[in-house]
Amino acid sequence: MKTTFYLAGYQGSASILTAALTTLARRLDGSTVGTPHLVPDVTALGESAASLFASLENGERHIGYMASGYLSARVPELAVLDLPFSVQDRAAALAALDGEAGNLLRNAVAKQSGLHVLGFWDNGFRHISNAVRSITAPEDCQGLVIRTLDSELYRRSLSALGFKAITTDVKDLVRVVQDRTVDAQENPLTNLLTFELWKHHPHVSLTGHFFGVLLLVCPRSWYERLNPAQRETLQQAVNEATVQQRASAAEQDASALTRLQSLGVHVKGMEALDMAGLQQATAEVRQHSLSQLPPELVQAYLPTMLHASIN
Repeated sequence: MKTTFYLAGYQGSASILTAALTTLARRLDGSTVGTPHLVPDVTALGESAASLFASLENGERHIGYMASGYLSARVPELAVLDLPFSVQDRAAALAALDGEAGNLLRNAVAKQSGLHVLGFWDNGFRHISNAVRSITAPEDCQGLVIRTLDSELYRRSLSALGFKAITTDVKDLVRVVQDRTVDAQENPLTNLLTFELWKHHPHVSLTGHFFGVLLLVCPRSWYERLNPAQRETLQQAVNEATVQQRASAAEQDASALTRLQSLGVHVKGMEALDMAGLQQATAEVRQHSLSQLPPELVQAYLPTMLHASIN
């Protein structure tokens, strides 16, 4: 008799992450891996995203995604994915994650957590929205409270820009934006639509300060119990879902921008921003983090940045 395995995410039905996880469940339905059971959004059940991550690591659930920043405190190597203003070419970054950089990170996660990385998903370039004023330079950030995910590197980078950075769980994102606990938040553009944040934040600046990478993970103990044929079936399904997810991420970045503009949101493109000033404000944070990372990992993921740090 086939066993049931559980997939779960933390975004609603309109999310490309939910769509990709649904595709993965369908690909695995009827396979030797078992019978999939999908919970698209644990926050709709009153759970936090953090509780989802815990349930994946302890084996209560079997496949889910998480932003890399959530795990970087335990796996310092993941900081290579979260350096501010370090990625301009998403295709090159994703290709590196499909190669040596991905192998190095997968091994680091396995050594320092109970998780196995099945794949790397595209969570888009992250931009800043706020309810107060247009942000074009570091001085515009001064004193604004900004919500970000639970990553020390994210908080330090945003603080370097002048924000007062705080962390909330995804399930509280809409509330803290709506009740003005925060003045600003940072996310890929699709999330401004998915969570309807645009209703409260009329100003968006296309800073692209982080390129978001999601880890598609499973409990390492569960993965190791699968036989070679099951692992191959699982990986093939993951690869197919990953192709869809990445294509959707790129497409939705473009369509989300058009949609936000049609809704009357004031969008400042990079050409209207003091990008040099924003990058310079975070330079010390970036260089310090680079100095703490294995050179072979930086070379594999951000070769031009390694060369710049040496020169």
